[in-house]
Amino acid sequence: MPSASCDTFLNDIEDIVSQEDSKPQDRHFSRKHVVPKVRRRNTQKYLQEENSPPSDSTIPGIQKIWIRTWGCSHNNSDGEYMAGQLAAYGYKITENASDADLWLLNSCTVKNPAEDHFRNSIKKAQEENKKIVLAGCVPQAQPRQDYLKGLSIIGVQQIDRVVEVVEETIKGHSVRLLGQKKDNGKRLGGARLDLPKIRKNPLIEIISINTGCLNACTYCKTKHARGNLASYPIDELVDRAKQSFQEGVCEIWLTSEDTGAYGRDIGSSLPALLWKLVEVIPEGAMLRLGMTNPPYILEHLEEMAKILHHPRVYAFLHIPVQSASDTVLMEMKREYCVADFKRVVDFLKDKVPGITIATDIICGFPGETDQDFQETVKLVEEYKFPSLFINQFYPRPGTPAAKMEQVPAQVKKQRTKELSRIFHSYNPYDHKIGQRQQVLVTEESFDSKFYVAHNRFYEQVLVPKNPTFMGKMVEVDIYESGKHFMKGQPVSDAKVYTPSISKPLARGEVSGLTEGSSFG
Repeated sequence: MPSASCDTFLNDIEDIVSQEDSKPQDRHFSRKHVVPKVRRRNTQKYLQEENSPPSDSTIPGIQKIWIRTWGCSHNNSDGEYMAGQLAAYGYKITENASDADLWLLNSCTVKNPAEDHFRNSIKKAQEENKKIVLAGCVPQAQPRQDYLKGLSIIGVQQIDRVVEVVEETIKGHSVRLLGQKKDNGKRLGGARLDLPKIRKNPLIEIISINTGCLNACTYCKTKHARGNLASYPIDELVDRAKQSFQEGVCEIWLTSEDTGAYGRDIGSSLPALLWKLVEVIPEGAMLRLGMTNPPYILEHLEEMAKILHHPRVYAFLHIPVQSASDTVLMEMKREYCVADFKRVVDFLKDKVPGITIATDIICGFPGETDQDFQETVKLVEEYKFPSLFINQFYPRPGTPAAKMEQVPAQVKKQRTKELSRIFHSYNPYDHKIGQRQQVLVTEESFDSKFYVAHNRFYEQVLVPKNPTFMGKMVEVDIYESGKHFMKGQPVSDAKVYTPSISKPLARGEVSGLTEGSSFG
């Protein structure tokens, strides 16, 4: 022991060493005579233990994560980005919910049923003692709801920090990141577009071109979550498209809460973006434009018609009308009248022959009379929309429409049923039987004998399953039509048009970790 006592004042650290202590050179000499004792161990077992930490380990980056997404393509893109970042960090993304250590639940707030499914999933996760992280529009819009208390939340503009939130949640902490992305006080479109991503379909890239919108629809809860319009710069969107094509994508979907409003906050426009994008779409690849509201497409009709004529852009547009009653549209604060909607549709059908117009209708909005509903019925009968999304009205908490006098539930249900009957009374594809078409094959079908493809007008065509077709264009003869799809038989001398793009990533592979023929 050192000779200096504990209560003796030391002027220097060396004072703690007495003369009786061994000198450094003595300790170095003695080290030569030390012989380590070797212990045998099971090397194989040791390696297994080292490579496979216990399932209850709190070391971040080793757990299994199950991701569930509800809602629109924008939400699906957010889910793909979160999966990519987590996988790049080391987490294992699993499709087996029961096998996962943590559930990442990415919600939709458009309708009550979607939120009900979200709430039930939270309850199930709690019953199974899973760690939980919540994302999407429900917690962003109403983070103080009782059933969200004590749970971690990642905001819709904070998805680039999902790894941090998951890390802290696994450690037992509750974290909430709900802020907005800003640059010098100006709100941005969201997280960076070049983040790692795991596409649900390696052949399809979903790009959100902006977030939020310029409207204030009285029934809409999404506005509370996504906020006002914030657009990404054109060069960032073009770079993302280029990266996607380099990773083997052959179809790009442009999405947002309102694509028609793109650029109004940054001094640009949707046509300006689209003309830049078509310059980088390779042969054999296609672009699909997402939903646009009537007010913001009216001033661009001429340019939009030209763009929708481009051989690498689907002649397809989703334009929600919601109601054919001007009175109801006024109560909805939709900022257009039925005549505006008809003008858009009529112009595009005239300038882009064969174009597919998809639309949405809400049945039973507060104050909707029988006469109002009949106006909507007449519109559907007149235009015979091949793609029609019929929604029964659900009052969303916190919206003006929730405080209005409601249409009886039975009446809403009956109107929804009546409009569905009318929609199913016509077949939009019968006249196409016998036509020869080029289709782009991108997906597995619900029927294991077929693949899903789309023609020039983004109409669904089922083609016989043949691995050489996937991700390529194929010539087929249409021999059967149904309500929602057609069936095509490859012609005997069918050509398979290989896109001039890279080999696609494997399903589940992370994108962004490293820096054919058009339709006739």
